[in-house]
Amino acid sequence: MKVLLKSDVHGCGKAGDIANVSDGYAKNFLIPKGLAVPADADTINAVNIKKSAQKHRHEVQRQNAKALAADMSRLSVKVYAKCGENGRLFGAITGKEIAAALKEQYDIEVDKKRIGLDEPIKAIGIYTVSAHMFEQTNASFKVEVLPLAE
Repeated sequence: MKVLLKSDVHGCGKAGDIANVSDGYAKNFLIPKGLAVPADADTINAVNIKKSAQKHRHEVQRQNAKALAADMSRLSVKVYAKCGENGRLFGAITGKEIAAALKEQYDIEVDKKRIGLDEPIKAIGIYTVSAHMFEQTNASFKVEVLPLAE
C-alpha cells in the first residue's frame, strides 16, 4: 500500500515522502497514529507540485545569493575602532562588527556566523574577508579597519 508520510518514520522515510509499505503496517500503525495518510492520485499530485515548487524556490535563492556575492566582491566596508599609537586595536574586530557595518553602510544583512575570519582582526589595515552566502556560494570583500577619530 502506498502512503504519504506526515512525519519522519524510521525505516520508511521522511515527512512528505511516498512510501510503499505493507497493508497491515499502514492500516494498523501508520494511519491510526497519524504518521501517514493513504496515497491516492490527488495526494501524489499535490506532493509532486509541492516538491517542484520547493525546488524552484531553492533555485531562485541560489541565483539571488550568486548575484549578491558578485556585487559584494566590489565592496569595501569601513570599520572604525579605537587603537593605540602603533596601530594595534583595543580589542578586536569580529564578524559581529563586520555584519553591523555591512548592514549600516550597504543595507546587506549577513549573519555574523557566516562571516569567515581565520582570526579576529587586531590591527589597522585592509583585510580580505569571506562570507558564506548559500550552498557553495561565498562572497569575498574588503574590510578597511580605520582608527576612530576622537
